[in-house]
Amino acid sequence: MNSPAIQLIVGLGNPGQKYTNTRHNAGFWFVDALARRTNVSFKSEAKFSGEVCKLQLKGQAFWLLKPTTFMNRSGLAVKQLSSFYKIPVEHILVVHDELDLNPGTVRLKSAGGHGGHNGLRDIHAHMGKTYQRLRIGIGHPGDRSKVVDFVLGNPSLDDSIDIERGIDAAIDIIDLVVIGELQKAMHRLHSE
Repeated sequence: MNSPAIQLIVGLGNPGQKYTNTRHNAGFWFVDALARRTNVSFKSEAKFSGEVCKLQLKGQAFWLLKPTTFMNRSGLAVKQLSSFYKIPVEHILVVHDELDLNPGTVRLKSAGGHGGHNGLRDIHAHMGKTYQRLRIGIGHPGDRSKVVDFVLGNPSLDDSIDIERGIDAAIDIIDLVVIGELQKAMHRLHSE
């Protein structure tokens, strides 16, 4: 059974040079890498509180969005763009950092809770929870009290390499995701 075709991919992160290389920006890293691979460029769109571009894979056109709000206000940008283009929440893929996965492990998930992630929490508040997710593993500091500093810190060189590999593997299957072949994409991605 197919999933809904994807009309919007949202990469989560924090804007500004200070946060560019932090683990919390793994969603930005993914959409930036996808844009580079497909030769499209982001442009700032104030009415969507973000940077956007449009591309097409396997005949499916979709938007890429990088909210320029901070992480805990990500839902605003998602709501603005999806409302303007009348994109149902089930046709949205949100790409985000995931503490519960090792660096470089990437998993697809359909709907679910926010797991304490501030960006997902805000998207839930604006849109509900039935969107698709691409979770990019960044590892865990091992102590809950260290999570904020950890996600707002830069990964080690080894972790960066692993995360980059995971992002590349996810980009390799994204054409299946956007046409609604989520199960096939999961099988390929999760068995690597």
